[in-house]
Amino acid sequence: MSATGGFWPGEAPPAVEDEDVQEPVAAAAETPGWPQPREEEAETDGATEPAASAVAEEEPEPVAEDEAPEIEPAGHVPGELDIPDGVAVLEGSPSGADRTVGIVVSRFNGEISNRLLESAFEALGAAGVTEARITVMPVPGAFELPIGAMALAKTRRYSCVLALGCVIRGETAHFDYVAGEAASGLQLSGLETGVPVAFGVLTVDTAEQAEARVEKGAEAARAALEMADLFSQVRRQAKSG
Repeated sequence: MSATGGFWPGEAPPAVEDEDVQEPVAAAAETPGWPQPREEEAETDGATEPAASAVAEEEPEPVAEDEAPEIEPAGHVPGELDIPDGVAVLEGSPSGADRTVGIVVSRFNGEISNRLLESAFEALGAAGVTEARITVMPVPGAFELPIGAMALAKTRRYSCVLALGCVIRGETAHFDYVAGEAASGLQLSGLETGVPVAFGVLTVDTAEQAEARVEKGAEAARAALEMADLFSQVRRQAKSG
């Protein structure tokens, strides 16, 4: 040690006894705000885990099947619109008076197509459309429905056109192409000709689902007649205005 109290270069400082360090550390630990030691941890297989002091979460009790709330499947439900009084409203009705109807129907999945056709005939008859004013045009499959509907609509002989068929999902992407093109093509047929074209094509996963939805033929028939009546009103209003 040098005379000034320091150390010469290369000289090691004297060792400090443990007792000289323990006391200030212990005193500091008792000082407010000093970090306190963590709770004891249990050692398990060399890893530390917190002591089991937390309260285990209670598992929910199972609900009996007969007590479970019933959930109704979502679907398309007709509803009434709230339109303010004094606003002009054009609304069609599914009336078959003086209406001529063209029906394009797919032969593919013929059993389902026949039932759709039967359903549509019943609805048309109930609306007052006679068989003499109905024309049916069979086509090979759903992919040909749009061009068939377009051909009927372009003749201007029909107040509306129904497209009926069934596409069932398989193991390939064929379903997506056929169903998508049928839907967009039928919409285009109506847009380009100005003749209402009703979509009565079932797009389902199984034959059982299709059989449960054969009333879609009647729905398409009523929708086509309603749109035909609505278009008539629009034309009359345009001429009178």
